[in-house]
Amino acid sequence: MPSQPTDWTDLVARYNQINLYGRANGMELTVPAPGQAEYRMRIQEAHLSSPGTAHGGVLAGLMDAVLGAAALTQAFTAGDLVSTVEFKINYLRPVHLGDELRAVAQVQHAGKSIVVVSGSIYRQADPADAHPLAVAQGMGTFNRYPATKRQL
Repeated sequence: MPSQPTDWTDLVARYNQINLYGRANGMELTVPAPGQAEYRMRIQEAHLSSPGTAHGGVLAGLMDAVLGAAALTQAFTAGDLVSTVEFKINYLRPVHLGDELRAVAQVQHAGKSIVVVSGSIYRQADPADAHPLAVAQGMGTFNRYPATKRQL
């Protein structure tokens, strides 16, 4: 594995191929830079827990995914992978059928074996909206380990 991947498009494409959870939920990953990640998804009928309102587990899954992707991009630059140790989510507003969500995350600390990441999920009412509404905030801790310990 290279020490400094230069083609993030290949990394994202490879990750999207093996990430069945993301595909099943209509999640689209982009990586602006190492240590950052962004997912977009639209709330579908299968995500609802009551008429018109998304289940909190959908937001928790999206939060874990974006936090983990940011941690992975940081760790991957050194040939490492990550796994979730723990994460916390604060639900700020309800999410409804058809809502477009944008989840963003940024590594706050990258140590030898632990990576800490913070993130937010926004409801994008209008793609041109400069101030989308935050619907959730989160923070996660990830275990960093050599990629050679896992076969991909």
